Amino acid sequence: MSEAGPYVVFANFLSDLAVDLDEGHVLAQWAQQAPRKAWLLRPGDVLVTPVPLSREFLRYVHELTGVPPSAVTVVEVPPAGAVPLALAVRQAGLVEHIRALAADRGAALLPTALDASVIAFARDLGLTVHPYPDVDAAAAALETVMLLNTKAGFRETAGRLGMRLPHGRVCLRPEVEGVVRELLEDYERVVVKPDRSAGGHGMRFVSRADLKGGADLEPDPVGGPLGTWVVEECLEVAASVSVQLETTATGTRALFSGEMRTADGSFTGYVSPLPPPCAHAAGDLEAWGTALGRHLAGRGFAGPFGLDALVDADGAVYASESNIRRTATTTPHAMITRLTGARAGAPPAWTVAKGLTPSPLGFETVLGRLRERGLAFDPARGEGVLLYGDVPPDGRSWRYAVVARNAGDLAEQEAALSEALAFQGR
Repeated sequence: MSEAGPYVVFANFLSDLAVDLDEGHVLAQWAQQAPRKAWLLRPGDVLVTPVPLSREFLRYVHELTGVPPSAVTVVEVPPAGAVPLALAVRQAGLVEHIRALAADRGAALLPTALDASVIAFARDLGLTVHPYPDVDAAAAALETVMLLNTKAGFRETAGRLGMRLPHGRVCLRPEVEGVVRELLEDYERVVVKPDRSAGGHGMRFVSRADLKGGADLEPDPVGGPLGTWVVEECLEVAASVSVQLETTATGTRALFSGEMRTADGSFTGYVSPLPPPCAHAAGDLEAWGTALGRHLAGRGFAGPFGLDALVDADGAVYASESNIRRTATTTPHAMITRLTGARAGAPPAWTVAKGLTPSPLGFETVLGRLRERGLAFDPARGEGVLLYGDVPPDGRSWRYAVVARNAGDLAEQEAALSEALAFQGR
């Protein structure tokens, strides 16, 4: 993200871009990550968030970024159910308030996801949508953005761009059972994916043994009765990897790559740079990501996006999906880059993840434990643990980032963090 501004940082995790809005419970969970957008704020910025931010967290962000809470404005939008954030703003009667704040600052809208509701909201407010020159340019990119955030749209485009893909089929919901049975004749396991999903939501793995056991092959009720699905061979996965890129007027560049931590296909964390066992994937990731960036730019898209892939047991890399939006790692990376500055040498090693404490804890209690053990992020050294997501709703599921000079130090610090907070299931 450019440091130019100011911005109305619009934390619209409630969007139909990544998941259908009828999956409201999932979107509500994702919306709890909105406080991390505070790490993007600079003097004059406005944060529009669907969840509140604690005073302790805002003070902590200020201590590390140097931006006092009085220099930014946080607009908390009351819950409105499974509706886009722009609609929730209207229902809460906050449109004029945000319009006045934006006009006073000459701000541009910086959404988490570009969708139709954002375009309409920007028009209502008379704002541009960063990084587009005007709202019409952002609107012109919307069709491509929506398409490339689907599994089917990605498979079709990736195939034309020469990416290696798992063997699979695109089908409608009534056809899923037949396609699963057909592919299981050739493969031991298959994965069934709803067309529009993220973070592994709605995915299902089916094996030949399940078939023999009479398992119900009816897909989950995601995307409606005639929704689109993708059925693919289930690779013997050694690593799940991704590259995050940015497309601008000067071209596409890779920002960082890393390995995703997953459980049953769902995203649980990330480590960058790519660890040695899958470091060879960087070449394919960057080549494919750059080709995708050129494709996107040719259709009007600008901004950050991600490309995910799988490394199989033989080391072959297979593209799996694209995320044409700010992803779960975009903001943490921006935070780490901001806090570590232009340091000499190689970029730092870092990870983001979530740990479960035995009982609920307050923000100051957790931060105090980190400081007592010398684990808290030290700006002078550019290393340590960051509590980048505020107090979790349950007081136990703490999101964190760890920054270190190298992978060895990273592993040591994360192990010490786990011990300090007595994370369960480690």
